[in-house]
Amino acid sequence: METIRTERDGHVVTITLNRPDRLNSFTRDMHGELQAAFGSLGDARVVILTGEGRGFCAGQDLNDRNVAPGEAVDLGETVEQCWNPLIRLLATIEQPVIAKVNGVAAGAGANIALACDIIFAARSAKFIQSFSALGLIPDSGGSWHLPRLVGQQRALGLALTGQPLMAEDAERWGLIWKAVDDEQLDGEVEKVAKKLASLPPLGLAAIKKMIRTSWSRTLDEELDLQRDEMRRLGFTEDYREGVAAFLEKREPSFSGR
Repeated sequence: METIRTERDGHVVTITLNRPDRLNSFTRDMHGELQAAFGSLGDARVVILTGEGRGFCAGQDLNDRNVAPGEAVDLGETVEQCWNPLIRLLATIEQPVIAKVNGVAAGAGANIALACDIIFAARSAKFIQSFSALGLIPDSGGSWHLPRLVGQQRALGLALTGQPLMAEDAERWGLIWKAVDDEQLDGEVEKVAKKLASLPPLGLAAIKKMIRTSWSRTLDEELDLQRDEMRRLGFTEDYREGVAAFLEKREPSFSGR
C-alpha cells in the first residue's frame, strides 16, 4: 500500500494514514487502501488508527478531485462512495478502534477521529470543523457525533465558526477520552490497546454495539437486550475462563469463544 501502513503486535493492529506531506488528507485511492486494511485484520482484537508526521488527518485532499476553480462537482458522490462507508465501518466493526490523534485533525479528519470508540490526543493536537469556510456541512458523521458528545450549543459553535479546539478543551468538553503529553501519547495508547486485547473479545464487541445503538431504544427495550446479552455471554468459554481465573487467582487466557 502507498498511502496506508499497517503494523501488528500480537492482537493489536495499528493502521497509519501515510501521506504526511499532505497532512494525511484523503484521496480516493487512500480510501480504498484503508478499507482493504480494515478488511485484513485477521485475529486482531484492537485497532489503533493514527497519522504519520505532524498531523492526524486534514480530511479530503481537494487536489484529488481535479476540478478547476468554479467548476461544479458532485460532493455527494464522494461522501456516498468514500466517507460514509468508512464511518459506518468504524461504528460497526467488532473490534474497539482507538484514535491516536498525534496532531491536527481537520474537517472529515476530525470526524474520523470522533467516529472511533476511544480517542486519545496529544496536548498539541487540535480539532477543527473547517466546513463552514467552504459553505459545507460537517460530514463524515460530524453533525451526528458533535451534539451527542458536547451538546447542541458547543456543536453549533464548533461547526459554525470553525474555531480550533485544543486537545485539553476537547477532553474537558467530553469530545475525546483523554489528552496526554505529546511524548507520552504512544505509551498511553499502547498500554490501553494491550489491556483491551487481553480482555474477552466477545464482551468488548457486545459493549461497543450496545452503547453505539442505545440511542434507538427505550429503557424497557434496553433492559430486555441487557438480559439477552448477559444470557448469551454467560454461556461463552471466555466467561467461564474469567470466573475460573478469578477464583484461582491467576491471569486469564481468553479465546474469543
